[in-house]
Amino acid sequence: MSTTQTGTEPESTPGPAGPGSPARAGTAGQTARRDGRTREGGILNVFAHSFLVVWVAMAAGPLLWIVVSSFKTSAEVLESPFGLPGGLHWANFVNAWTDASIGRYALNSLIILSGSLTGTMLLGAMAAYVIARYEFRGNRALHFLFIGGLMFPVFLALVPLFFMMQNLGLLNTRLGLVLVYIAYSLPFTIFFLTAFFRTLPGGVHEAAVMDGASHTRTFFQIMMPMAKPGLISIGIFNFLGQWNQFVLPRVLNVGSTDDYVLPQGLAALMVQMGYEGDWGALYAGLTIAMLPILVVYVTFQRQVQAGLTAGALK
Repeated sequence: MSTTQTGTEPESTPGPAGPGSPARAGTAGQTARRDGRTREGGILNVFAHSFLVVWVAMAAGPLLWIVVSSFKTSAEVLESPFGLPGGLHWANFVNAWTDASIGRYALNSLIILSGSLTGTMLLGAMAAYVIARYEFRGNRALHFLFIGGLMFPVFLALVPLFFMMQNLGLLNTRLGLVLVYIAYSLPFTIFFLTAFFRTLPGGVHEAAVMDGASHTRTFFQIMMPMAKPGLISIGIFNFLGQWNQFVLPRVLNVGSTDDYVLPQGLAALMVQMGYEGDWGALYAGLTIAMLPILVVYVTFQRQVQAGLTAGALK
């Protein structure tokens, strides 16, 4: 029996793609698009970095100018306001601290700030924790009531606040300023911490309750340490706002100049040094007022960034 062997055509192997082949054209198109995106990304990066450089110069330039001017004499400030000092005149800081009473004003601010910041953080954290973690009738209404405090500028409350503090006998007192600072800072503190407490895992709170922990113990020993980034962030904001507060002390603290807080003292220093012509001491006083803010922010910079970004991603 003879068998007929049927041959099969060999499979064709693709050869090298020519200049006009579809594969070469597709690769060239992808490369062109990739290069276009790279150029666009490079242009955007240059624009973004240029904007950041300009913004840093605008933000840090005045601060650096104040620090440099604090080491100049009054003649150097007037003759070359943007030049470097001929020497480091540390006597400007001595004059600002002693003769202009910046040291006393800074101490008054620290005493008032220690009480107001502690009260703001404690009351704000407890109120935010209850609103965020407990469901009860009027929860949302209470939350919106606190948020409503953000709608009213402090200028609208100055006149009734003055007479109320006068009737309570708290005008021109440190306790009065502490209470007013707490009331002024609570709305934003509760608004910020309520959103932060809601991002914390609820299973930890439920486990603590099941283990028999009281509400007070759960809050102070479990939830407060977990909310540390948010507490530090809002604490920095409150510190900056209360340290730089000028309008409220100007209206409610009009007694003796010895009881002035630092912003009031700087305003008085500006007038005093303007008449005396001691511009170096004026800039030295401004530098002293900036130092606590810079130290606090540099110390807690990472915690502030963590608190601002916490809860953005789940």
